Parts: sequence; C-alpha cells; structure tokens
Amino acid sequence: MTTSRGPRRALIAGNWKMNPASREEAVGLANTVVRAVEDLEATTVLCPPTMWLVPVASAIDGRVGVGAQTMAAEEAGAFTGETSPLMLRGIADWVILGHSERRHYNGETDETVRRKVVSAVDHGLRPILAIGERLEERKAGATEAVIDRQLRIGLTDIRRIAGSGLVIAYEPVWAIGTGNAATGDDAQGAAAQIRGILRELDADGANEIPILYGGSVTPDNAREFFAQPEIDGALVGGASLDATAFGRIVARAAELRG
Repeated sequence: MTTSRGPRRALIAGNWKMNPASREEAVGLANTVVRAVEDLEATTVLCPPTMWLVPVASAIDGRVGVGAQTMAAEEAGAFTGETSPLMLRGIADWVILGHSERRHYNGETDETVRRKVVSAVDHGLRPILAIGERLEERKAGATEAVIDRQLRIGLTDIRRIAGSGLVIAYEPVWAIGTGNAATGDDAQGAAAQIRGILRELDADGANEIPILYGGSVTPDNAREFFAQPEIDGALVGGASLDATAFGRIVARAAELRG
C-alpha cells in the first residue's frame, strides 16, 4: 500500500489514567514534562484525570496541549459523574475516546464511542479515537476485523474527515500495561489498514490524520514504532508518569517524525 505522511506532525499524548493522587504532584509532573519537551519538534499532549485538568492547564499555560481522558456525548443533563464537551471547552483541546479500559470497565461500546466522537468534533475538540483487539481476538485471527469494525462505527457520523482534528490510536489491548508491546511490523500493519479505511471514507482527508501506536511504549522501543511510515506518534500510558522517560519518547518522535 502506498504511504504518505502529508502534513502530519509527530504527536505524543500521555495518558496519566488515575494518577497522580494530588494536585501538587500533577502540576509538578506537568511542569517537568514541559521543560523536557518544549523545544522539541513534536506536538505533546498531557491527559490528566478530570480532577486535575484545570490546575494542569493553568500551570502549563499552552506550552503543550491538554486533553481529557473521556467525556460524555451530551452537553448537559442527568448524567451523574460525567463531564460534557461544553465543560471541557477552554480547558482541553483534545479528548481520548474509546480507550479499552473505558470499554472494559465502564461498558462503553462501539455505538457509545461513535456518539462521543461526533460530539467532540462538533464541539471543537480533537478526538483521539482508541481502537484495538483483545488477546483472544488476536489469537483467533480477528485483528483486522476488529480494527475495521471499531474504526468504521466510530467514524459513522463524521461528515468529513478533512479538518475534523481526528486522531486514531491503535492500541492492542493485550499490550496495554503488560510490557508486551507489539512489534513495529505489527503496528505498521494495523496503521496501514487504518489509513486505507480512512482513504475509503475521505480520500482527501485521510493523509492528514495522525495515527498513533499505544501499548507499553518506552524510550527503548519507541524508535521501532516511529520508524514505521504510517505511525506518527504514540499514546503513552505508564511511561508518561515519568517525565524523563516521556521526554525521551517525545525526543525520539521529533528525531524520526519531526
């Protein structure tokens, strides 16, 4: 398959998940990351827990991007514990949607993710749509089918990919937090499939969409992923809580994809 980077810039997003425990730690981590990455030729996004979005955004003051880890599709209403896209505007520019932990622990489905993706786009947020297969699906040879289903359903309501701000993160569930990262070839194969589907949906817009790899990304293996022609960066979990390690990953991206 022909590959083309187009206008894409290297992108590294750090998903802090339910960490750290205090405001002071969150602000300290954010400031340390900024110092490590602000001169690098890559887009960096920090995704702290909702509780710390405001203090982190205030502390970094636009020097790197800020993203939420999830959001509701609805603007307001009786949705206890949820955060609406209207609440995120002016604080976060990005939002992770469809992460496997949300699908597994919170019952999110392809359909609920679909509604969130179009809501994010409609409200001027950049959705990082996470897709990927579970271990049993991989063993059954269903990886391509899972990617196809999750991506097509997730983008069903997007009228035009070009200009949407969309980002796709391929995160094989069996690699998340396990230390068992996919190989560069595995990740490239999935990314090439994703790019092909994007071209089917919007031939003009497909090449502007960053495709990230996620799943036990470290400074040691980052080079293997960023050397792949269709991988533009990473969605980083555990390593994003270590400012030095995260900074090294961003540096690898800037070196190879900047």
